[in-house]
Amino acid sequence: MSIDPTSASSPVPEHIAIIMDGNRRWAKQHGLPVALGHANGARQVRKIVQACANRGVRYLTLFAFSTENWRRPQDEVSSLMGLMTLYLQREVKDMSAKGVCLKIVGDTSGFSERIQSLIIEAQEKTAHNSTITLTIAANYGGRWDLLEAIKSWQSAHPGESVNGLNEATLSTHLGLAYAPDPDLLIRTGGESRISNFMLWQLAYTELFFTDTLWPSFNAAELDRSLAWYSTRERRFGGSSKT
Repeated sequence: MSIDPTSASSPVPEHIAIIMDGNRRWAKQHGLPVALGHANGARQVRKIVQACANRGVRYLTLFAFSTENWRRPQDEVSSLMGLMTLYLQREVKDMSAKGVCLKIVGDTSGFSERIQSLIIEAQEKTAHNSTITLTIAANYGGRWDLLEAIKSWQSAHPGESVNGLNEATLSTHLGLAYAPDPDLLIRTGGESRISNFMLWQLAYTELFFTDTLWPSFNAAELDRSLAWYSTRERRFGGSSKT
């Protein structure tokens, strides 16, 4: 089912978050090395960013590399770092042409100096774009985000009691303070958990789990998730309207 973003009966999420899972299993199914599974997954990013922009989504956040992913085999981690380097080098021009504002959220100090430099450069070159904001969560974890937010608040309010901290204030110190909380979370790959992703921001997010592996997740699958989303009644803890 396709979604018409202009239709009042088919509300389009302002912010979609995606846990891109299944690259390794996709590679195994196709008799390919794990690195090629990740490479094919990376190719899908451009297509899904464009599909989201075409449908009127303003923010898209992709979980690319978690704080726990460092535990994977060293050769796999190395290939992921290589993919990140290539993505940052090759995609900036296309993103600028299509109005994509790129942001990276996570502990970037854990990456090589080369990747850190590319992150800064890519963000600066796309900062003026406004069609869609693409956030790549890299070396990111929801618990890390909360701890960093508390440290940031404390640094901004030296000597003040934590009693002065409230939800609204803490939210301004989170890694994605510039974006509204996600309306829809999509997790590919058949798992039904959020895996330490945006723990604060997902409090009232609609959760859509699909068996489709990330390298096979296309515009049609995106529309299927949006069709499901359009059936949801978002109450945010309140009572039903019916």
